[in-house]
Amino acid sequence: MILYNFNTLSQADEWVVVDDIVMGGKSKGTFMINALGKGVFEGNVSLENNGGFSSVKHTLIQKNATGFSKVILYIKGDGNPYQFRIKTNKGDYYAYVAEFKTTSDWAYVEIPFNTMYPSFRGQRLDAPNYSGKLIEEIAFLIGNKKSASFKLEIGRISLE
Repeated sequence: MILYNFNTLSQADEWVVVDDIVMGGKSKGTFMINALGKGVFEGNVSLENNGGFSSVKHTLIQKNATGFSKVILYIKGDGNPYQFRIKTNKGDYYAYVAEFKTTSDWAYVEIPFNTMYPSFRGQRLDAPNYSGKLIEEIAFLIGNKKSASFKLEIGRISLE
């Protein structure tokens, strides 16, 4: 099942950037669709004013993920580690999180559902990992406790 397949007709405004500015930080992320039709999430993470993260999220019509066991990302990064995040309901205060590494080459990253742990404001919650039942929001986040520029290109997000 494809959750999002980027192409030249994709609309950047279907994705929303949320930076640490919501809590006084100074990080700045942007999201665009490049000439090749890939999603590009880039910017700078700043630790000023207790900041330290930038994220981009997309709300889906709620999907039933039953019968699938993992997320497959087709991405190209910059060497920074990132998080992929799922919310079963966009109103949930927490998300299910998996961290992944990137390289400067296009690559498929597999994230088993059962490795995605619940987290709120960077703190792991004492609750079960993602059950793989529903998905209503997907997101990418960078927050590595260091100031850095970043660039993540996204080609496709799917389930297997």
